[in-house]
Amino acid sequence: MDYQQLTYSTEGATAVITLNRAERMNALTKVLEAELRAAMERAGRDPAVRAIVLTGAGRAFCAGMDIDELEVLPPEDIRAQEWMRPYDMNRRADYQTRYSYFPAIAKPVICAINGAAAGLGLVMALYSDFRLAASTAAFATAFAKRGLIAEHGIAWMLPRIVGHAHATDLLLTSRKVGAEEALAMGLVHRVVEPQALLSTALELARTLSTEVSPRSVAVVKRQLWESPYQSLGEAVALANAEMFTSLQSEDFREGVAHFQERRAPRFTGR
Repeated sequence: MDYQQLTYSTEGATAVITLNRAERMNALTKVLEAELRAAMERAGRDPAVRAIVLTGAGRAFCAGMDIDELEVLPPEDIRAQEWMRPYDMNRRADYQTRYSYFPAIAKPVICAINGAAAGLGLVMALYSDFRLAASTAAFATAFAKRGLIAEHGIAWMLPRIVGHAHATDLLLTSRKVGAEEALAMGLVHRVVEPQALLSTALELARTLSTEVSPRSVAVVKRQLWESPYQSLGEAVALANAEMFTSLQSEDFREGVAHFQERRAPRFTGR
């Protein structure tokens, strides 16, 4: 598939998706967000891909919605049926809206935040499974400074990641947060030097692709993203059902075999 505003490549079993509007700090357009969804779904469907790295070209990760498009955005656009309707009855409807679909992809998404992540750029990072930041990265919710509100579920996601106090601060003030402060509040998992960011993300992706069962990763990811909607009893019941199924899997047999034989695993995902 040809893309206009992003690049898609593979490094071994890792799909690398790069937002590619460096001259506009990778600000989102309708074209870019449609291409991003297509690229993410493509990686999710590809049996050769076991992890996804999402990053930005140039000095920014994503500066939010392109202001030129924001000026002409019709009021009803945000509620358009094509963005809100469930696409797959096997996926939770909560994770099928315009920007909340990352959790429905059964592979780990690693967000390599190379620079500014503001507004919708921050939203995308929050819906990723891992957030690695360059030491030069900066974060801002930005919405209140544009006369907007906490968009696309960020008021639900952000407190679950950084806690209510930090979320209130970030959302109401829209202040900019540097990488080290983001690390201290738990907004990102790790901070590295800019030149090491992509290699660090790819190394994490290799670990997820080669050292652990892709079947286990997919199930555990689903358990984690389902848990906000479950009671403890429901979470235990789901775990028991998945445990029974995993004990019948090829990856379980391989998990035991490679440990006993003291060799590298050869997981198939089955």
